[in-house]
Amino acid sequence: MIRTSALSVRLGERDVVDAVDLQVRAGEWLAIIGPNGAGKSTLLKAVMGLVTHRGEVAVDSRPAAGLKPRERARLLAYAPQAPALPPDMTVFDYALLGRTPYIPYLGRESGHDREVTASVIERLDLTALAMRRVGELSGGERQRVVLARALAQQAPVLLLDEPTTALDLGHQQQVLELVDRLRRADGLTVVTTLHDLTVAGLYADSLLLLAEGRAVASGRPGQVLTEELVGRHFDAHVKIEPGPDGRPVVHLVRGRS
Repeated sequence: MIRTSALSVRLGERDVVDAVDLQVRAGEWLAIIGPNGAGKSTLLKAVMGLVTHRGEVAVDSRPAAGLKPRERARLLAYAPQAPALPPDMTVFDYALLGRTPYIPYLGRESGHDREVTASVIERLDLTALAMRRVGELSGGERQRVVLARALAQQAPVLLLDEPTTALDLGHQQQVLELVDRLRRADGLTVVTTLHDLTVAGLYADSLLLLAEGRAVASGRPGQVLTEELVGRHFDAHVKIEPGPDGRPVVHLVRGRS
């Protein structure tokens, strides 16, 4: 569903993303992991076409460079980590912006557009906040509203940049479970950046480890989340054990004083 070849992004004097190849099949969940500054968010932006890049990006076997903005928006929905939210817009109206690719130029949203938006808001436990102004929300509530806009877009590919940032533990689980249910029910392809390695290994089908802009490991969670790879690229002392379902659980090991 998504393929990149030698994808690179240069900012200033260095390649923030350096010749990254990736492939995500339809219906799969890929989590991009790596230390701060590894290029995770920039890689998502390059796939979305938000930053100038070298190399190739293909979506559903179509070169992304040839897609018109509305065509791209019907294929890819993107939720940034720290979006600029209009403070006076209501939660419902902001989520309704996800329907923009389906609304005719100079036209208005349809009843179906509003029904889709209302359904997404309900699934994200935002119904009580639907008429609240976005500027009145907490950080965690705003994060869910950003996800609501992306889901309302009903694109077959979701690109989510740290979708659980600022969420408490319960809402983290609710958001991740919702994304996973939608993926399974609707055949969505999901690409996320995640900083919590255990969470990434728990939900994703495969992982891509970035370090200094380069892909240094990829594969199933158990292949990427190893003590050697995590220790080397995160400069951390960890112990990794299989959880109840066999997926890797990453534990920090406290250093000696």
